[in-house]
Amino acid sequence: MRSGRTGLDRAVVQGFYDRMRVVAPAAYGAIERDRADDPGRAFGETACGRLAGSLDAAGLRALGMWAHHWCMRFYDDDTWVGVRLVREIAGRAGLGWTVDEVRWLLDQSYAAGPAAAHRFVLPRAAAADLPPGALPGWGDGPAGLPRLLAG
Repeated sequence: MRSGRTGLDRAVVQGFYDRMRVVAPAAYGAIERDRADDPGRAFGETACGRLAGSLDAAGLRALGMWAHHWCMRFYDDDTWVGVRLVREIAGRAGLGWTVDEVRWLLDQSYAAGPAAAHRFVLPRAAAADLPPGALPGWGDGPAGLPRLLAG
C-alpha cells in the first residue's frame, strides 16, 4: 500500500479473497487451457472467454480481481493469457465496481511496481465506473491515476 493511504477494513479485504476463491479454480483452469491453445483465437472462443461469459457482474468483478492479483504476483512473459483476461474485463463498463474494490486493485498495482507494465489497466477502467470524487486521495477517478505507455 502506498504511504499515507488509509488501509481497507480487514473484513472487506477478506470478503474480496473469499469471492476470488470461488472463481479461482475455474479461472486457473481456463488460463492453463488457453496458454496451451492458439493465442490468435477470438476471446469469446477461449476458455477464459467462455468463463467470463458465464458470470454475472459480481462474478466478473471477482474474476477480474483474481486475474489482476494473479498477474501482479506472478508477472512475467508467461502471463499473456491473464493480461488478456484483465484487458477484456477492463473493457466492460457498468460492472458495478465499488470504491473499496477499486482501492484494493490500486493497492495491488502500486505494490507490484513498474515491472508489471499492465498493472493499472483494470483499476483505471474500474475507477471510470465510479462517480467523480469517489476516490479521495487517489486523484479524481481514472484521470488522476498514473498513465503508462505500455498499460
